[in-house]
Amino acid sequence: MFRGHSQRTQDPKGRLMLPPEFRDEVFANSPDGKLVLTNFDDCVAAYPLPEWEIIEQSFSKLNMADRKVRDFHRFFISGAAEVTLDKQGRILVPPHLRNYAGLQKDIVLAGVGRKFEIWDQERFEAGRNALQENVDQVMDDLAEKGFELRF
Repeated sequence: MFRGHSQRTQDPKGRLMLPPEFRDEVFANSPDGKLVLTNFDDCVAAYPLPEWEIIEQSFSKLNMADRKVRDFHRFFISGAAEVTLDKQGRILVPPHLRNYAGLQKDIVLAGVGRKFEIWDQERFEAGRNALQENVDQVMDDLAEKGFELRF
């Protein structure tokens, strides 16, 4: 599982050095170091290749007669790019994904379970601050939906 977050600097070519624990998790799931990056939630979502293949298969179970499903499928899958960790443990984020996520120089890599997210640092901090202001309401909403968080 990817967890925690790490501040990084993107080089001028769009390369990012993954933290060691993220690299270890990538290689544990994809021995050749392959990831699939895609656009989602104003950031770049990064999945080890085997996890991505499960996601692609899940689309075959959806009703493609539904316009919203087709639109999301097109957005999510067409934004995808396969990348491989280089010998220095870096990935190259393609320009279309850097533009989508507004990635500048300062980046946050956020582990969120089976994937990690690549955020522009300002967007990431703004999102965390907004959630922090409403955390009680969010927790109440989750509890109403049956989510039980054990502390």
